[in-house]
Amino acid sequence: MTETLGKVKLSQWDALLVESLRSLGWSDEELLRRVEAGELPVDESEYHFDYAQLTHLAGEQPEVFRQAVTQGYQIKYNTIRGIRSWIFVALGKEAELELEEGKEAAEVTLTESEHERLEAVISFGWRITGGPSGTEGTGVYRIEPIQR
Repeated sequence: MTETLGKVKLSQWDALLVESLRSLGWSDEELLRRVEAGELPVDESEYHFDYAQLTHLAGEQPEVFRQAVTQGYQIKYNTIRGIRSWIFVALGKEAELELEEGKEAAEVTLTESEHERLEAVISFGWRITGGPSGTEGTGVYRIEPIQR
């Protein structure tokens, strides 16, 4: 975890750990308290998260960790599969992957607030296109690397 201007930066894995704990319905304060105290669940998901890594990070950089939980974060570096995993863990949505070399992308139907949340955390080097098309403010979004 490093801090730059604006939001603190988390690794893709640390972001997944935080979002997995959030999905348990914990408030920011409960998440901070339980991570700092090491009172963490055993993850039975396909990811087999080891939350002790967050306890270590919270001990080494408590202010950075607190800011990531309470004010948000940006992921340092995303992979296409990591983006798919973040969308699933944080938003509960299943993104479809396109893995053909040079055309890698993820597509997912999101609400405008879910889109804004993803836009806020995704690392530099990625773009999100698409937008609301349905009557409920949902739309299909495509997440792809910016080609240089």
